[in-house]
Amino acid sequence: MSDAQHLSGRTALITGVTSGIGRALATEMTGRGAHVIGTGRRGDRLSALGTALGEAFHGLVLDMRDRAALASIEDRFPAGVVPDILVNNAGLALGLGGADQADLNQWDEMVETNILGLIHLTRAMLPLLKQQPRADIMNVSSVAGTYPYPGGNTYGGTKAFVTQFSLNLRADLLGSQVRVTSIEPGMTETEFSTVRFSGDTAKAADVYRDTTPLTAEDIAKIMADILSYPPHINVNRIEIMPVDQAFGAFPVNRG
Repeated sequence: MSDAQHLSGRTALITGVTSGIGRALATEMTGRGAHVIGTGRRGDRLSALGTALGEAFHGLVLDMRDRAALASIEDRFPAGVVPDILVNNAGLALGLGGADQADLNQWDEMVETNILGLIHLTRAMLPLLKQQPRADIMNVSSVAGTYPYPGGNTYGGTKAFVTQFSLNLRADLLGSQVRVTSIEPGMTETEFSTVRFSGDTAKAADVYRDTTPLTAEDIAKIMADILSYPPHINVNRIEIMPVDQAFGAFPVNRG
């Protein structure tokens, strides 16, 4: 059976589809025969994506910090449509300063979006997913959740939570038909760095200077492939880096 056949007839709820990995995944999955309900905060981009993807896509304006909206998400699905795939992709990094210089509002926004939004939406969706003949939860974490770096502080902490939450979900759901995967990308060129640096595109571009980073499309293809695997296969976690990225040595202060 082809990958397209494995995804044909399935419906995915994907958060954060207005840019980056989320947008690429919505495009990849509809191209493989799936239907996508995609969320994002920017209605104009959702409309543009709907125009590009056609009837296979349904956009929902949603802020991951709005707990009431997350709890009632089922009420906004098209009539008769129940997703059997949840992709928790929405997330962000803000700032790259040391912890003693951090903006607490930025820390709050990362925790509220990357952690609280993810767990509230997952909790709302779990009863629906468990009713499906087969189902998947795919959480987008990061290598930042495993490998610390200066300035990663709260962002890295949120992604460590996402990875650990994914593994614990897997334990909770053992014996059910719901698979759980943690996706942990390394350097991927999207709007991620532009957001992190508050719209400073030159500073964001410098992150990827003289390298060949991963692209959103690279990650989306890997994610769609995993979702296409036969239902008895569960990929617990997958870490992906570009060839130009590796692990750093432990720094030592020799003052």
